[in-house]
Amino acid sequence: MRSSETSAGPCRGKGPVASDRCLPRGRHRGLHGRPATRGYGCRDRGAVTAEAAVVIPVLVAFVIALLWALMATVDQIRCVDAARAGARAAARSEPEAAVLEVARDAAPHGARVELGRAGDLWRVRVEAPTSGPGVLALTLSAEAAALAEDTVGDAGP
Repeated sequence: MRSSETSAGPCRGKGPVASDRCLPRGRHRGLHGRPATRGYGCRDRGAVTAEAAVVIPVLVAFVIALLWALMATVDQIRCVDAARAGARAAARSEPEAAVLEVARDAAPHGARVELGRAGDLWRVRVEAPTSGPGVLALTLSAEAAALAEDTVGDAGP
């Protein structure tokens, strides 16, 4: 009798077939008594399940974080575009209501638009909240300025 067929092996009391499956890695016996090239010992049973139970939730959280970051980036770009569109409309001397409408149309949902003039420049600021739990709830903002057309070509003394 081989030592792997005794009950003193790593899987005591399970007989010769079970003990062949429970030998240390690389010592398994395949068909016709030849050493098997693949396989795991008794201690490795369930390891894949345990690893999957940890890895899958981590991967799901990582994908959710990537999607949130992508959505926040898209909203930031929309804020920049909205501020630029509003500044261009204000520079063309369009009415304030039209400037705010142009900026709000380009801005993300729930954005706040501010319009102001400082000297020869029209400034438009767009702020939009992002959705997210706790720390991930950010306020994105962008500001753009444009030279007022009514001041272009005026020659000063």
